[in-house]
Amino acid sequence: MPFATIAEALETFRRGGMLVVVDDEDRENEGDLTLAAEFATPEAINFMAKHGRGLICLALAPEVCDR
Repeated sequence: MPFATIAEALETFRRGGMLVVVDDEDRENEGDLTLAAEFATPEAINFMAKHGRGLICLALAPEVCDR
């Protein structure tokens, strides 16, 4: 499967799609399932937990964390 361009990846995120983002073969050589947070649903999180079998992380603004 070919790699997506940045423009293609951004369009996928805008449509609510999930992508695997991979790092360099000479680094960790792993991939992360990614999804725009506004499209995170119980079904998407379940898919990540079931098929990704790793940590599920979320970036939050400091004021949200403080709340």
